[in-house]
Amino acid sequence: MARVSVSIGSNIERERHIHACLDALAETFDDLRVSKVYESEPVGFEDGRNFYNLVALFDCDWTVGELQAWCKRLEFANGRHPDSPKFSPRTLDVDLLDVGGLSGEHDGVSLPRAEILHHAFVLKPLAELLPDTPHPVNGKRYRDLWKALDAHDQHLWPVSFVWRGRDLSHD
Repeated sequence: MARVSVSIGSNIERERHIHACLDALAETFDDLRVSKVYESEPVGFEDGRNFYNLVALFDCDWTVGELQAWCKRLEFANGRHPDSPKFSPRTLDVDLLDVGGLSGEHDGVSLPRAEILHHAFVLKPLAELLPDTPHPVNGKRYRDLWKALDAHDQHLWPVSFVWRGRDLSHD
């Protein structure tokens, strides 16, 4: 079994789609752990709608290709269009961050995901869940990577978010 981390984001009907994503993850994978939910300003988007972002962890024995296909099916089931421009609003974005510490190209997916090292909306919740875990390539702990990230222009803040009776803003 590999520990899998995914980044989850939405800026269209955010609560509805984050709930749907977490429900699907919990119904499919065991031992789901989730970070706090953060609201963040869009990075690279011309549409100014803020995102909700979080990271989820679970154990899985699927291949990277199977995981990637499942994530894409979940996005499409929640109204994401496969032909949408790269920096356009989205109902749901689910990206593989790490799969068991793999590095390099696997089933057409580059791991670990490069955004881990550059985007506060990915690194902060990942460091929250796995503070002492080393990045698979550079070996630095996520806690230390977060402390070192120059995120002065990447604003994010925790939001109150309840899922299945759990207040994720306090976990």
